[in-house]
Amino acid sequence: MTTRLTRRRLAAAIAAVASASMLAACAGAGGSGGGSGETTLTLATVNNPQMKDMESLKSNFEKDNPDITVNFIQMEENDLRDAVTKDVATQGGQYDIATVGAYEVPIWAENGWLTDLGPKANEDADYDVDDLFPSIRPILGEGDELYAVPFYGESSFLMYRKDLFEAAGITMPEKPTWDQVAQYAKQLNDPSKNQTGICLRGKPGWGEMFAPATTVVNTFGGQWFDEDWNAQVDGAGFTEAMKFYTDLIKTAGEKDPVSFGFTECLNLFSQGNAAMWYDATSAAGSVEDTENSKVAGKVGYVQAPVKETDEAGWLWSWNLAVPKTSKNQDAAWTFVKWATSKEYIKTVGEELGWSRVPPGSRLSTYELPEYEKAAAAFAPITKTIMESVDPEQPGTQPQQWVGVQYVSIPEFQDVGNQVSQKMADVLAGRSSLDSALKESQAIAQKAGDAQK
Repeated sequence: MTTRLTRRRLAAAIAAVASASMLAACAGAGGSGGGSGETTLTLATVNNPQMKDMESLKSNFEKDNPDITVNFIQMEENDLRDAVTKDVATQGGQYDIATVGAYEVPIWAENGWLTDLGPKANEDADYDVDDLFPSIRPILGEGDELYAVPFYGESSFLMYRKDLFEAAGITMPEKPTWDQVAQYAKQLNDPSKNQTGICLRGKPGWGEMFAPATTVVNTFGGQWFDEDWNAQVDGAGFTEAMKFYTDLIKTAGEKDPVSFGFTECLNLFSQGNAAMWYDATSAAGSVEDTENSKVAGKVGYVQAPVKETDEAGWLWSWNLAVPKTSKNQDAAWTFVKWATSKEYIKTVGEELGWSRVPPGSRLSTYELPEYEKAAAAFAPITKTIMESVDPEQPGTQPQQWVGVQYVSIPEFQDVGNQVSQKMADVLAGRSSLDSALKESQAIAQKAGDAQK
């Protein structure tokens, strides 16, 4: 696993999420109803489109497994992360299944919070563990271990409106630079038409703002820490990147950027109110959904913009895990197996549309003729980017952790949340960038000192 936790660091990790106790206590209000099965599973998940699709299809599972009912609790990413972390850290036992990110899985597994699903997965030939996406598989356990299984995987790329670019006489390069993107965004920003040049996440939360922003930091030559765990948040590369990021949003981005995360940018772009959007490759399925997107068929996809590196995409997966505190281990695995199987992927395609298939989890997905046709605009580039990302050194400098848009230490969740709030203050005009970075450097250094 990535990190060995001392008692002091484990205590720090739990303290970092103590503020989420109220969220965990009231999270059940979001659950959806159930049936009369003998076993009721509670599943906590982020409210992304693919998870909403999973909930809409759960009746298929319950029909084949009449003794199991699955209740979904859907939350925004920040709320989910706080609530589930609090629950597993304190052994609360509220959830039978949890959607857990690539950042959390190695740390939580090392803490003994997650059930190793490897024995069940490996003994089931139909599940086909070898089909799991090779760049995602090592994140989830060593050897035969599987402390979570991928529901979908992703990198990041730039989405742009081909029709708007053509009308403006702009040709998008296959590998754009951030300087080019900024130029295009300012050229296409048109408030009179309710059209922003670009949408970038400004919502506080390390998994919100700093998912894309850290990739900008990496390619601008910055990093969170150096090899000796000295914080670099007020260093030249980090400073230049965040000045660029915040300035671009202010000059050519969405109004009220502090309220815009993944979901809000997806809505803005898919409703035709943004010329570009830099974000997760998994967004493309929703963007190309002809029933819900006004820009389906009008979007081009190119690799993540760069400055000083050849690549800049992130590497992430949303995974389904079974906390050790669940009293319904066998039933939980039965559902997890179904929701991450080849058969489930085909069910999504056949019942909801092939563009909405969960991407980046299984290699066989990219061999399905129906998916190849429906996702022709974005599937090949998604697979290419996910196979080319280097999570060991995504930037210009060596790093002591494995991860692109996060630092794989338990303290990073709190650090990223606090620093993102400082950057949100910059976007909202409540603070200067220099002041925010100075305060953020002190926050990050405390986490760096804990690693020395």
